[in-house]
Amino acid sequence: MLNKFLFKQVDNTSLIVFRVFFGLLICLEGFGAILTGWVKRTFVDPEFTFTFIGFEGILTPIQQTLRKPLLDFNLFGIEALNLANYTYGFYFYFALMGICGFLVMIGYKYRWSIGTFTVLWTTAYLMQKTSYNNHYYLLVLLCVFMWIVPAHHYLSVDAKKNPALKKIHMPNWVLWIFILQLFIVYTYASVAKMYPDWISGEVTTNLMKGRKELPIVGEFLQQRWIHYTLAYVGIGFDLLVVPGLLWKPTRKFFFICSIIFHLFNSFVLHIGIFPYMSLALCLFFFEPKTIRNIFLKKKKIYKGKEIQKGKEIHLEDEIILPRYRKVIVPIFVIYFISQILLPLRHWTFEDDVLWTEEGHRLSWRMMLRSKAGYIQLKVIDKESRDSMYINPVTYIKPKQAARVAVKPDMLWQFVQFLKKDFAKKGTDIEVYAEGRVRVNNHPYQKLFDPTVDLAAEEWSHFSHHDWLLPFKSKYKTKKTTSKK
Repeated sequence: MLNKFLFKQVDNTSLIVFRVFFGLLICLEGFGAILTGWVKRTFVDPEFTFTFIGFEGILTPIQQTLRKPLLDFNLFGIEALNLANYTYGFYFYFALMGICGFLVMIGYKYRWSIGTFTVLWTTAYLMQKTSYNNHYYLLVLLCVFMWIVPAHHYLSVDAKKNPALKKIHMPNWVLWIFILQLFIVYTYASVAKMYPDWISGEVTTNLMKGRKELPIVGEFLQQRWIHYTLAYVGIGFDLLVVPGLLWKPTRKFFFICSIIFHLFNSFVLHIGIFPYMSLALCLFFFEPKTIRNIFLKKKKIYKGKEIQKGKEIHLEDEIILPRYRKVIVPIFVIYFISQILLPLRHWTFEDDVLWTEEGHRLSWRMMLRSKAGYIQLKVIDKESRDSMYINPVTYIKPKQAARVAVKPDMLWQFVQFLKKDFAKKGTDIEVYAEGRVRVNNHPYQKLFDPTVDLAAEEWSHFSHHDWLLPFKSKYKTKKTTSKK
């Protein structure tokens, strides 16, 4: 039964059209990151970037290589061609991603093109957290999916050069891995919104305040009823969109809702290619005939395998059992179990994930809160006991410093950076964090214990850090007051 479901052959129109859109969007992502200045702000300008903890040994040498000058020589003693002060590596890095995206779109050397993009994008994702976005993580997963599926078997340069590659069908599991992944993403995004600050409209109010200067709609978005509408529509859409697209009677309605929802996000929230990627993923919910009539009218219709019994000829689902079937099922079971468990891991930590950030990443907790704070670091020479105060912005960019003030993992990384920097000068130091943080409209309060030497602390991915102070919710305060 399972083999019949997973390896039944179905029309591959949705995958082929999605590959074209996917290639176009990742091409725009690569070149757009350069043209909008994102590469410059994120990788070129900062002298220190915050990698994912645990990957420094791999990523630091890569960043150092990319920071080296492209050319560093004199011609006849003339220094006009000496480009030692310029870093071009990251620009070529993202340009290569853009080229790979174009090759994916046209289906040329497909496996190599999508494989190269996947490695480059995943590396870039792990190299910095200042501009962390759950959508970047989703793109990593989609790239892996696109790497393993037969998306180049039709409407591709590869299939044109090698007719034996050309197919109009694909295994059914290809369709369902995209649908299951979307279901997990949207469902967790909806559940995560079900907390007091979101339900009260507080989060959406803060979000829209930052959009007041938008042309035409900026003032309109400041109305209170809009904030409540956005809050509850956000919960309802995320919870219902995948079931709504799967059920044929509601499919068109939810697709129209998806267009409105994602175009609104694109215009108001400015989150890059991802609203359009989400719309492209809707292809997997429609009948192949519908997609074919719009995009591939000349494509042959896949109807299954002809079976002849006596004079009667009928069509039935073709099932092709590949050699890898005994491997692929356990791999997908393990993968999707991990996708279900990862967003739940914050429950294993003490306190609120909105406050401590422990278990926040890789969990589809998207645009759930605003966080602000200020911090200064007290640095003490262990030998002389002399002390000084350091503002992170004297070492790193303002955007990075703003993250350090509110994100424990980035603060810890910055403290370790300071520790190494002072060690180069022969000084062993202690570092204490003094500052306050606020989440949404809660009062400012201490997040970091000012009595703990952070330079001596180890980072743990799987246990709570005792130097993070507990969150005092304004809702809990009100409840306690009422009891009194």
